[in-house]
Amino acid sequence: MHRRQFIGALTAFGAAGGAWANELGSMLLAQAQPAPRRSPDVVFVPTPNEVIEKMLDLAKVTPKDVVYDLGCGDGRIVIAAAKKGARAVGIDIDPQRIKEATANIKAEKVAGRVRLVEGDLFEADISEATVVTLYLLNRLNEKLKPKLMKDLKPGTRVVSHAFDMGDWQPEQKASVGGTTVYLWRIP
Repeated sequence: MHRRQFIGALTAFGAAGGAWANELGSMLLAQAQPAPRRSPDVVFVPTPNEVIEKMLDLAKVTPKDVVYDLGCGDGRIVIAAAKKGARAVGIDIDPQRIKEATANIKAEKVAGRVRLVEGDLFEADISEATVVTLYLLNRLNEKLKPKLMKDLKPGTRVVSHAFDMGDWQPEQKASVGGTTVYLWRIP
């Protein structure tokens, strides 16, 4: 009799265990699904080549630099940085921009020096950057400032096309093509 009770208990436990495992698997699968991607904060407007050159010159980009372009769009800034010998990382939340940037990087034959990340620039790991380039809006630059201060090493250069950082005074400003380029250095 004990043997039948034991086998019955094992069978019941197996059925309950299977249901529990199935429920646990469903919960883990639900957690593994990526969160819905939010839409871009700005509309893509390409940075003119003369402005890109001024941004990289103001930051004094060399082959020793790692240039991060936050909101990289079609990749033109990371391409220009790679052509100066720097390693470059472009981050953009828009999959269409990442596709365009990938094609442009291949066409310009700089794929070995450039990495693209499809993701949120506010959540990305930017700690290896020695130069960060931006073409966002004032309010986004200001929202990004605490992350820049926290994640970047002292001496890292931050360059913005057209938009400042509120009360953080730039180290340098330059006018080019009817716009302003700003340079800050992480203290």
